[in-house]
Amino acid sequence: MTRPLDRQTVLVTGAGRGLGAAIARAFAREGAKVAINYRASADAAEALAAELGDNAITVRADVTDAAAVSAMVAEISERLGPPTTLVHNALATYSFNGDARATLETLEWSEIARQTETAVAGALHAIRAMRPHFQAAGEGRVVTIGSNLVQNPVVPYHDYTAAKAALMAFTRTASKDLGPLGVTVNMVAGGLLRTTDASAATPDAVFDLIAGQTPLGHVTTPDELADAVLFFASPWARAVTGQTLVVDGGLVCG
Repeated sequence: MTRPLDRQTVLVTGAGRGLGAAIARAFAREGAKVAINYRASADAAEALAAELGDNAITVRADVTDAAAVSAMVAEISERLGPPTTLVHNALATYSFNGDARATLETLEWSEIARQTETAVAGALHAIRAMRPHFQAAGEGRVVTIGSNLVQNPVVPYHDYTAAKAALMAFTRTASKDLGPLGVTVNMVAGGLLRTTDASAATPDAVFDLIAGQTPLGHVTTPDELADAVLFFASPWARAVTGQTLVVDGGLVCG
C-alpha cells in the first residue's frame, strides 16, 4: 500500500522559486516533509523553508553534477529521513520571450544540450541517488515536469521543447526499470504558467490570447499544476505509471 502524502519525504529539485516553490508548498500543506533543492536561489529557498516550518529543509546542489546530487540525497536522508518521492522540476535558466528566442537560423546545439543536461541528466542523477531508498522501502514516486509545447509547439522554443520531449521519453523508459521496485514514474506537462520567473517576460497580450483559447478561460497557475503533482505522488495514482498528464486548462487535447 502506497504511503499517504503526510508520510512522504519529498525532494523537489529547483524548488527555490516559481513552480518548484509552489510544489514544495503543496506537499508541505498536506503534511509531507520537503527538501527544497536550489542551485543559485539561496535566499529564496531559505525564506521558503522558514515559511514551511520544521518539516522543510534547503539543500544546495546542481542537478547536472552527479556527485553533488548523491551528497544531497544523503543529506536529506540524515536530516529528514529516507526520501520517498522525487519531483524533478529543475530548469536551466530560461525566459519565455518569443521575440528573443533562438530561431533555427541562430540556434546552437549547445543551447539544446544545456537544457537537456538539466532536464534529463538531472533526472537520471536524482533517480540513481534515490534508487537505494526506493529499493529499501519497496515503493516510491517520481514525478517529472514537462511542457505542453511538446504536444503543441505554438511558439517554437526549440531548445527547451527538445529537452522536455527527451525528458518525457526518459520518464516512460524509467517507469519500466523502476516498476519492479514498486516505483511509479510519471510526468505533469504544464502550459505557460501565470506567473513564474521564466514566464515573466511573456507579454500580457500572450497570456490573454491563451486564456481566450482555453476551455477554462484562464491561464494555469503554478498552484494548479502543483496539485496535479500531488495526485501522481498520492495513493490514488498507485496503478498509473509511464504517463504524461497535460495540465493547461484544456488548451491541448489528445
